[in-house]
Amino acid sequence: MSRTDDDRRVARPESNRQTPIDRSARPDWIRVRVSATPEFQRVAGIVKEQGLHTVCSSASCPNQGECWAAGTATFMIGGNDCTRRCGFCDVNTSRPEALDPFEPGRVAHAVTQLGLRFAVVTCVARDDLEDGGAGQMAATIRAIRHRSPGTGIEVLISDYKGCDDALRKVLDAGPDVLNHNIETVERLQRRVRPAAGYARSLAVLRRAGELRPDIPRKSGLILGMGERDPEIDRTLRDLREAGVTLLTMGQYLRPSVDHLPVDRWLTPEAFDAWGERARELGFVDVASGPLVRSSYQAEKLARSDDPGSEDAPSALSPGESRALP
Repeated sequence: MSRTDDDRRVARPESNRQTPIDRSARPDWIRVRVSATPEFQRVAGIVKEQGLHTVCSSASCPNQGECWAAGTATFMIGGNDCTRRCGFCDVNTSRPEALDPFEPGRVAHAVTQLGLRFAVVTCVARDDLEDGGAGQMAATIRAIRHRSPGTGIEVLISDYKGCDDALRKVLDAGPDVLNHNIETVERLQRRVRPAAGYARSLAVLRRAGELRPDIPRKSGLILGMGERDPEIDRTLRDLREAGVTLLTMGQYLRPSVDHLPVDRWLTPEAFDAWGERARELGFVDVASGPLVRSSYQAEKLARSDDPGSEDAPSALSPGESRALP
């Protein structure tokens, strides 16, 4: 099978971390401090003991130290190898192994061990499977519900190639928040994520609302990959038109020289401004800052979309939304 020019542009070695980059070129506000606190070590031990993957480690999330030190983690199911090769992502691209039928139960066990009030579960793209891995996601939701019925659940899903039945599987399992990231503006989609599509992602988000209007929808943008301000504004409008109420916006950090280059560094003040713009357009809540990622402060955003919740925290202020360590 021949690859497109976009595929070749983002092709990388089997290990996505073989060619490091010089991180000293990053601006002063991009600083990540990892502290091996007892809680950090406890989370790491539970993840290792259960043989699980986290997007925190697999995708080199800059907030891993902060979140793990707070006793939270974002579980990544479907294995550690993705069938897609996106130009920004540090998750390994390779032929995946067969799904592990015991994985949902181990995730649920880890949730109970960590005592999580809110769990975030994401996945690698599994285009090798008929349902794209939707059944594994649904099984994981149900396993968490069984073992920890009081825990809120957010799922970050693939587009499942637009398959309606796959989306129904996940929604029927009853997550509290359904997240699917648009990632970038329409013009850059083929370059940034050649196996996905802008219209298809919007359609998935829109369809999720038709199937389960009671489940809030969430999406995220990575800035600094070549988009321009009018394109960002249009994307925010498109997401609102699709019914998305929760939003994350963060700075692209190039994992290696084999990934797409950083086009620009947005300041914390610019992220604050975009957060305010998103609220003006009707997003219920926004986490916007240089180090914000999809699952950052996920519980806080989820509860802001449920004002009836007695323990719902107030919406993020611009200062809180910066996500600086």
